[in-house]
Amino acid sequence: MHDMTDTLDRALGFAIPERHARGRIVRLGPTLDTILAAHAYPPAIEALLAEALTLCALMGSTLKDGDAQLTMQTRSETGVVQLLVCDYRAGELRGYIQYDADRLAEAPEQPTLFALFGKGYLAITFDMATTGERYQGIVPLDGETLAAAAQSYFVQSEQIPTLVRVGMARRPDGSLVSGGLLLQHLPEGEEGRERLHTKLDHPEWEHVAALGATMGVDELADPALPLETLVWRLFNEESEIRVLAGQELSRGCRCTPEHILGVLAKFSVEDRQEMADDKGVIAVDCAFCATTFPVNASDLAPVR
Repeated sequence: MHDMTDTLDRALGFAIPERHARGRIVRLGPTLDTILAAHAYPPAIEALLAEALTLCALMGSTLKDGDAQLTMQTRSETGVVQLLVCDYRAGELRGYIQYDADRLAEAPEQPTLFALFGKGYLAITFDMATTGERYQGIVPLDGETLAAAAQSYFVQSEQIPTLVRVGMARRPDGSLVSGGLLLQHLPEGEEGRERLHTKLDHPEWEHVAALGATMGVDELADPALPLETLVWRLFNEESEIRVLAGQELSRGCRCTPEHILGVLAKFSVEDRQEMADDKGVIAVDCAFCATTFPVNASDLAPVR
């Protein structure tokens, strides 16, 4: 019997050279549960963050710069969800959602994206550690899913023909499994960001996209199916499929005591005193992992 644990919390890259296509397939399990367990989210919010984290893993794992970061953030002035943030760096994921519980209670049990965000936007940011460059694209949240918005980002902001699919399933023990597929067309063997010859109606791409669209969301979220098997199912008739090295995914929050001390050290003594309680303790909350770090204001070095 196949060991399901090695099909979870993984990203797998692949390429179809003759079709000038590349892809990523990911599946999240325990990492998803660890992130969600830090917050007692209701089911609709939990599913939304699970989808966002899956997209983050799909897009982030395409970065060649090992220390680069991908950040997804939503903006909405009128929605139930006030803020959704998640990011990816070096295989580590984190994320959280701020929402209006009273307004969510008035929404349907399975609210649409519009019900959650109203007129909202998705911002996707790539921070390249090596070069210091930053790329950002913003697209409206006017589709049915976050995955549709991410697909629009690539087509509109980067002019890359792209297919994105995300699926989720709740296992008998209540835990969530999510899976995602990202397919892209990079004609002319282009590697960089200048893709001058991209055509959205290229017959090679139409073939790849049609195959990708047959991938069932239930297959993506099925731990019994290795990622390699899914790639093979889709493209077994192609003359060559290059499967790249897989990548392990994990939850990674950067709220170490050292990091928090570094952040607080940037504030003036007066600001720190205002933050501290009557015992001189500053309580720093991490929104990502819902942990509170108590810091004695007297332990902080004076501002230079």
